[in-house]
Amino acid sequence: MSISTSLRDIQFTRPWVTGRELAYIEQAIESGCVFGNGPFNRRCAAWLREHTGAASALTTPSGTHSLELAALVLGLEVGDEVVMPSFTFVSTANAIALRGAVPVFVDIRADTLNIDEHQIEQAISDRTRAIVPVHYAGVSCEMDTIMQIASDRDIAVIEDAAHAIGCSYRGRVLGTIGDLGCLSFDGQKNVTSGEGGALLLKDSALADMALNVQAKGTNRAEFLRGEVDCYEWVGLGSSFLPSEITAAFLAAQLESAEEVNERRRHNWELYRHQLSGLHSAGRITLPNVPAGCEHNGHLFYVLLDDPARRPECLDTLKRAGIEAPWHYVPLHRSPAGRRLGRIAGSMAVTESSAARLIRLPMHLGLSDDDIAYVVEALHDALDG
Repeated sequence: MSISTSLRDIQFTRPWVTGRELAYIEQAIESGCVFGNGPFNRRCAAWLREHTGAASALTTPSGTHSLELAALVLGLEVGDEVVMPSFTFVSTANAIALRGAVPVFVDIRADTLNIDEHQIEQAISDRTRAIVPVHYAGVSCEMDTIMQIASDRDIAVIEDAAHAIGCSYRGRVLGTIGDLGCLSFDGQKNVTSGEGGALLLKDSALADMALNVQAKGTNRAEFLRGEVDCYEWVGLGSSFLPSEITAAFLAAQLESAEEVNERRRHNWELYRHQLSGLHSAGRITLPNVPAGCEHNGHLFYVLLDDPARRPECLDTLKRAGIEAPWHYVPLHRSPAGRRLGRIAGSMAVTESSAARLIRLPMHLGLSDDDIAYVVEALHDALDG
């Protein structure tokens, strides 16, 4: 059936608001406390501790800042190496490269597009300080294997859980399995504050260090607790605190996080069911969620059987009024990646997947009928 007679305007993503955001922002303004570390920042941190089980949670101005904060907390230095997938957003590598350390790129798994845990060991050298598993689309990496590799070699694990608010691996919340976990609340995420993030920690010593780094390298936390009698510069740090305005918006969003994730999973399941025929026919590959992994419906992607068809397919969707982008240019192929990182092993799965991937619209403004329309348009695009 042709879609040409009923074009729509279907955005790829659209932030959803709970209706409490403005009231909370007004409260922050009326309180006279609009800077960081106010009541709404504390409320967000408490929610994150309660719902993730993390020993400590620090709100940050962005997910990028949470990664940079993690790198500073670990004390990464020039010449250190950090193992990560090439198939990730630039922030993952930037946080490492900004410290003078070297991102070491490894391939991904074909089933989840997560780092291939079996390729990690070959990338480790005597300079390796950390592994950064990225939970793509809110689906967990194989964390038991990764944590065992890290434990055997006494290296840290920083979870890039930017996509993964409310997700879990074998009953453990993503972002709390590694030594540090980084969340993002930008405008495309399930829970958003426009820009925002958080750092989760499970070790009290690292948590104390993170507080100092977050407070521009000062001992502000100890001073406010009455543990020291002066407030001074004690180490490297930066401005890693979001304002109360940002935190007020985020607090409203976090209160509805479970409902948001449930509704997005509904959309995700609709896509998967309605596209199963194309998958069975070998025209596309659908996302896979391994047993023991609970995802949050953050995004829904398809992998085309032939990368040469992607430009035409995207153009057909665009003409139908559907915004459907692809995703990352693999970091190892980017100018900065070639200059600042190194490759460990084959990148065959990364190269193939990146060339075939299309992300379909995913947000709470989509109706079941909208999803059926997107599916119909994709059928037309592949049959054209």
